[in-house]
Amino acid sequence: MTEHPQPSERARELVRGAYDVHIHVAPDVMRRRIDDVTLAERFAAVGLAGFVLKSHYAPTAERAAVVRRAEPAATALGAITLNASVGGLNPIAVEIAGRGGAKFVWLPTVDSANQRQCHAREPEGATPPMWAKLQDDLRADGMAADPVDVLTPDGDVVHAARQVFRLIARHDMVLATGHLHADEIAAVVEAAAEEGVQRMVVTHPEFTSQRVAIDRQRELAARGALLERCFTTPYTGKVSWETWFRAIREAGPENSVISSDLGQPFNPPVEDGLAICADRLLEEGLSEADVRIMTVHNSRWLVGAEPFEDAPSRHRKESLV
Repeated sequence: MTEHPQPSERARELVRGAYDVHIHVAPDVMRRRIDDVTLAERFAAVGLAGFVLKSHYAPTAERAAVVRRAEPAATALGAITLNASVGGLNPIAVEIAGRGGAKFVWLPTVDSANQRQCHAREPEGATPPMWAKLQDDLRADGMAADPVDVLTPDGDVVHAARQVFRLIARHDMVLATGHLHADEIAAVVEAAAEEGVQRMVVTHPEFTSQRVAIDRQRELAARGALLERCFTTPYTGKVSWETWFRAIREAGPENSVISSDLGQPFNPPVEDGLAICADRLLEEGLSEADVRIMTVHNSRWLVGAEPFEDAPSRHRKESLV
């Protein structure tokens, strides 16, 4: 297997208590590096608090409940991604997921209009996402679904999306923006706030199909959204590390949350992702406090976990509301 970086003990300690809010592990419709129960055991062993089970194709709330029963020392959290396989912007699917304990709702990823229309090329040598082949297989078998639109042709947020936002607010879930275009992200963040959504995260804004400009990232942060910095985006060559670091600095570490997006067989162990990121950030000159804010405090705030004593005051105050 490919050699990967080994996290330092300093980095392991810095990320202790963090949640990885974006991972892809088995069981899944494609091959993964590790299964969810074994991962929970490994998270507990290295002092990580838990993870959010993401699938592009299937809800994971019931699965997460089984994992929590099998390994209660690391909290597995469920999610739903609003692609064609669950009916797109399907309020019923979101309501059922919320009742089942799902914590995250991703807007369309592989079936977003933006992802379907994207002609941006990944840098030479970048590793393509694993779902790309599955999408090609579906098309070849005549099962290409229509893109899931979040905006009308006039640029208004569609009614179904607003229904979804109200359900996210009702169940105190997190809205993640998926693979939307920057213009779509801005519209849905504003609409979701109007519908009462309290926690929002902009999914990997540096990803090939998004490339959200820094000024737009700052605007989104000012509207209350966290900016997700996925380890795999630079690690697999989809963007340079320099670009990734610059985005963190210019938008502000306090507005970023680090996740791994790991689980692919060719990438590092999932339980190492946050600590590897911590080492890279420290090497780049960011402070231990900034690293802890991005990996631990902001991830715990997103999932609604009890804040630590060294958390920013804004997180401690919000936890008391």
